[in-house]
Amino acid sequence: MEHILLRDLDFPDIGQFDTYVAHGGYEGLKRALREHTPAEVIQIVLDANLRGRGGAGFPTGRKWSFIPKDAPVKYVTVNADESEPGTFKDRQLLEKNPHQVIEGALIAAYAIQATAVYIYCRGEFWDLAHALEEQIEVARQNNLAGDNILGGEWSCPVYVHLGAGAYICGEESALLNSVQGLLGQPRVRPPFPAQQGGGLYYAPTVVNNVETLANVPWIIVNGAAAYKAIGTPESPGPKIFCLSGHIARPGNVELPLGITFRELIYEHGGGVPGGKKLKAILPSGASGPVLPATDEVLDAPLTYESVVKLGSTLGSASFILMDETTDMVWAAGKMTHFFKHESCGKCTPCREGTYWLERIYRRVLEGGGTLHDLALLQAVPRNMQGGVTLCALGEFAANPVLSTLQHFYGEYEEYVRKAETSREAQQAAEQMKDYTRAAAGEFPEAVGQGGTA
Repeated sequence: MEHILLRDLDFPDIGQFDTYVAHGGYEGLKRALREHTPAEVIQIVLDANLRGRGGAGFPTGRKWSFIPKDAPVKYVTVNADESEPGTFKDRQLLEKNPHQVIEGALIAAYAIQATAVYIYCRGEFWDLAHALEEQIEVARQNNLAGDNILGGEWSCPVYVHLGAGAYICGEESALLNSVQGLLGQPRVRPPFPAQQGGGLYYAPTVVNNVETLANVPWIIVNGAAAYKAIGTPESPGPKIFCLSGHIARPGNVELPLGITFRELIYEHGGGVPGGKKLKAILPSGASGPVLPATDEVLDAPLTYESVVKLGSTLGSASFILMDETTDMVWAAGKMTHFFKHESCGKCTPCREGTYWLERIYRRVLEGGGTLHDLALLQAVPRNMQGGVTLCALGEFAANPVLSTLQHFYGEYEEYVRKAETSREAQQAAEQMKDYTRAAAGEFPEAVGQGGTA
C-alpha cells in the first residue's frame, strides 16, 4: 500500500515543495479553508478518531475542541522534541516530508483559529531546524503560511524553536516553558495548556506530536471513514514503528495499527540477528514497562488498548528489542541512569527516587547486592508512582525497574547469590589468613587467649 506518512519511500523528493504539491500536497489545507468551517474540521478529526502519536494516545479532535473559541490569542505548538530512547520517526518526517507536517500544523491552527504555530525541535536537530525554516519560507512565499493564507482573512506565521537537549522538554508544559525562555520544567496544572493561563505565553494552546499532525492532511482529503477503515475501530490509521536493538532490519516502518508484535518484528524487522532468541521487548522506549517475548505477547495486536492489557504501553511505538544474551538487570540499570540524569529535580519523589535507584543498581551490578536491595528496588519505585509528581518522568523511571523484577526476577537473584558467595569466600580467605599467621607465631596473644592453637 502507498505510504500515508513515510511518503519519501514512495517519492524520494517529496521533501521539496514542487514534488509535494505535484502529489497532492496542501490539498488538505485548501479544502479545510475553502470548504469547511473551523468547527467542521475539528469534527472530521474527531470522527476519524485520530489518536495522539506522541505517547498518550489522546484523541486529537477532542484536544482541539478544548480550546475556547472566544480567546483572542491562541497557538499550536508542534512537539518535535523526540527525546525518548529508541524513537526516530519524527526526525524522518521532518527531514524527508516536512511540508506534510507544516500542512497538518496549519490545518490544526485553522481549526482552532490560532494566531501562530511554533515547531519545537530538540537541540540536536539544529541542522534539521534550519532546513525546516527554509521550507516554511517556501510555503510562505506560495501564500500557504503567514499573512492572509490563500488570499483569505486568516493569517498564521510558522516559527521553529530549538531546545537545548533536555528529555523533560518532551513533556508539554516543560516544552512551553522552554519556548518562553524559562527553565524547562513541568508546570503546575490546572490551568492546562488548552486553558487561558496554561498554554504558550499563557494563552490557550494545542500541543501535538509531529506524527499526529502528519496524519491530518490525508484525513481532510480522504475523509474520516476512509481513515477509520485503516487499523482498528479503537486505534485507527497507520502508525510508524521504530525498530532498534537486536533486530535484523532496524529503522522506521509504517503499518496499520492492529498488526501483531510477531508480524512487526519477524516479517518487517527481519527477526533477531544470528539466529538468537528474542528475550524482551520495550514497546515504547525506556519509559514503558518491559515485556517478555512470550507467545502471548508476540501474538497480541499492536493497538493502544491491547498493549495496556499486556501490562505495558504502546506510547510512541519505539521498539527496542533484546535477545537472549541481554542482561536484564544491566538493562534496567542503564535506563535508571538515564532517568536520573534527565530528571529536572523539581519533584522530590522523582529527584530522590531516581538517585537512590541508581545507587542500588550500581551496588548490585558491582557485586555488593543483598536481598534487602531487591526489596528496596520494589519499594522505592512504588513510592514514585501514583501521580505524586508534576509530570510522568517519575512514573516512567519506575517502569523498567518493576517490570524487569516481575518478569526476570531470577536474574536479580543470581546477582545476589554470586555476591553472597563472593562475600563468604572472602570471609573464609581472611579467616584462613589469620589462622596461618597465628600458626606462624605472628599472633601469640590470640593463642594465649584461647585462640588458634
